[in-house]
Amino acid sequence: MMMNFKLPDFTLPAPLARLGDRLPQLPPTLALVTGLNLVLGRLIPREPLEMLVGKRFTIRVKDAGMTLRFGYNGRSFHPVFDPAPADLTISAKARDFLVLLAREEDPDTLFFDRRLLMEGDTDLGLLVKNTLDGVELPRFDPARLSPAELLHRLRARSTSPHGI
Repeated sequence: MMMNFKLPDFTLPAPLARLGDRLPQLPPTLALVTGLNLVLGRLIPREPLEMLVGKRFTIRVKDAGMTLRFGYNGRSFHPVFDPAPADLTISAKARDFLVLLAREEDPDTLFFDRRLLMEGDTDLGLLVKNTLDGVELPRFDPARLSPAELLHRLRARSTSPHGI
């Protein structure tokens, strides 16, 4: 029971960005680096990432007030705590990051529409973009997280011979 879901256009409210800017950034940064490390070597090949060793990255989710700083040491991604400038900063609204994840739009379209901004080392930005373009991620379908879909999958598991 797959629904054809298209992410609606939205911008998070400005008070959320002001609040998000005051909150600790470590929890969302840990979630990001954990997710990256889970797919590292499986979905994201390590070889093209050699140029990322020792580099600092920032992902700025503008309408959420989030600034996630992290690096790569050749084995894993990790949070970066000092305020030194990033080698590459990627900025966009939450929705634009989600449509990238859902593969509804490609990075080039968002970049040329000025919805995705890259600042810093352009060669590094191109390497990151090309690496991500080459990764075959499973399509993220937000409809699979709807209450009806979750209930349907739970029922299907509970009635299967193997149980939950």
